[in-house]
Amino acid sequence: MKRLVLFIIFSCITITSEAQINEVGIFVGGSNYIGDIGPEYYVNPNNIMGGFIYKWNMNPRIALRGTFTYAQISSDDADATNPGRLKRNPHLSFNNSIKELAVGLEFNYFEYNLNDFRKTHTPYLLFEIVAFNYKTVSSETAPQEYEYSSKTSFAIPFGIGYKTKLFGDLAIALEIRARYTFEDDLDYNNTNIPSLTFGNPNNNDWYVLSGISLVYSFGRPPCYATPR
Repeated sequence: MKRLVLFIIFSCITITSEAQINEVGIFVGGSNYIGDIGPEYYVNPNNIMGGFIYKWNMNPRIALRGTFTYAQISSDDADATNPGRLKRNPHLSFNNSIKELAVGLEFNYFEYNLNDFRKTHTPYLLFEIVAFNYKTVSSETAPQEYEYSSKTSFAIPFGIGYKTKLFGDLAIALEIRARYTFEDDLDYNNTNIPSLTFGNPNNNDWYVLSGISLVYSFGRPPCYATPR
């Protein structure tokens, strides 16, 4: 009995290793911020962003993935939908940049396998851990002149997408990734500087990444597919 259990465990490990397949690609699109300045649309890409993706498919439903993304974010009260922000004098605006590293799981709603024409498209959900780096204002050196510093923090991520085979070993996906941060200073809000104290201190900032990814699959073909 003990030998049988060991054989089953060894077989599962072997099958899992043979089923592994890699994907690498790029992600390009738009980014937007949601906070105390400008409009309050959740998906409103008004800046460019781009990044790299690596995936390691465990099976047809689950892939481990890592992404690095660089995104610009900006907003202006002149574009606000909130009457209070439109009337704010002077109007507030800002520009910042975000460097993000995310790791987690990609869960396919349907089985996904580029080697099987019946399984070459599926919606998916993302479950990730996100760390990001951005600029903050550390001090006011003169009226309306500021000294900046770099800050790293974490975010609670939400993500959905839809992917399909393009041709050969290439696949394309549409994806939206929303990040709720634990910070309120992506827009340079700073309660220690009167000229940069604004908005609701109880509401943290968000940023959203929307775009298209193009990935190339390579490596050992899955054991559940017939090599071609």
